[in-house]
Amino acid sequence: MYLSKLSLKNFRNYSQLDIQLNPGLTILTGENAQGKTNLLEAIFLLSLAKSHRTNHDIDMIQWGSDYAIIQGKVKKNSYEIPLEIQLSKKGKIAKFNYQDQAKLSQFIGKLNVVLFAPEDMQLIKGSPSLRRQFIDAELGQAQPLYLQSLLQYHRLLKQRNTYLKQLREKQVKDLIYLDIISDQLIDLAEIIINYRLDFIEHIGKIANKIHHNLSLNRDELTLFYRASSNKLDYQSKETIKKQFSDLFFANRQRDIDLGITHYGPHRDDLLFFINDTVAQNFASQGQQRTIILSLKLAELEWMYRLNQDYPVLLLDDVLSELDDQRQLVLMQTIENKVQTILTTASIDQIHLENLSNSQLFKIENGQIINEGD
Repeated sequence: MYLSKLSLKNFRNYSQLDIQLNPGLTILTGENAQGKTNLLEAIFLLSLAKSHRTNHDIDMIQWGSDYAIIQGKVKKNSYEIPLEIQLSKKGKIAKFNYQDQAKLSQFIGKLNVVLFAPEDMQLIKGSPSLRRQFIDAELGQAQPLYLQSLLQYHRLLKQRNTYLKQLREKQVKDLIYLDIISDQLIDLAEIIINYRLDFIEHIGKIANKIHHNLSLNRDELTLFYRASSNKLDYQSKETIKKQFSDLFFANRQRDIDLGITHYGPHRDDLLFFINDTVAQNFASQGQQRTIILSLKLAELEWMYRLNQDYPVLLLDDVLSELDDQRQLVLMQTIENKVQTILTTASIDQIHLENLSNSQLFKIENGQIINEGD
């Protein structure tokens, strides 16, 4: 699978853009604030139907325009399939093979991507929500049932929290309805957690092997999925539903008093261990970079094992974050098998001697110039 064409209209600083992409490496170079990251954002949007930079679609519409159109063509085997996202003040429309999709969830994952951006360095020591977003982004585009369950879970969670507040304010009194919502939420929580546990187990093994090589066989990397309460034991998968039922019942009054649902996958976390030490507390900058690079390369391999096809790799100005050794491992991993679209302020940051089958574009003021292959 690879993205063979990208077209933009009124997107960010691009009034009009058409670019043909090859299945190998595409390098986007240019000064800062010229639109390099905007191109990666557009591709990310074609995969997950949302931006990785903003929660407001209107931010992506060019100033003075009423709409934006993002189109792409995905080449898979001998087929070329068109994708399209339309943004306007009225909302968002997604099209697959020229057909409007009734739900965005039906569109997500038609194009698979892995994004590696400077902000990913916050994944280790940032908030738990960043790590949950990482898990959700990968599982959401690769596992339709997971995405469907996650969306339903958050809708029910919102309903439950609203009802908890109504109970607190004594606007309602019916606890039976609360139990009904809670039971539905627990069913979905079980599905979500089982998917996450399976994902962490598989990607953790792949990441550890990569990390072991990157650290010259010095360090072991372990991923651990931590429950939102120490009273939950996710190692006993068959009892997850009962554990949540007991926990929800025991904390019912507390939930009502504060108007929120205290426990569930919306509050779980992902921990990284290096040689049995929690990386969130002790990892150096170099160790954090090695963990993140291992994780991103593991994502590629996990998705390949799942789909027998590599996703598109988006590298947003991250080579400057990596030393020569890590750069070499990255380039050797992707060469000739993963379509990679890379942004950089300077071509000097890239070891071109390690690359083949690449194309180079210069970005300047929302215009793209083909610098050759």
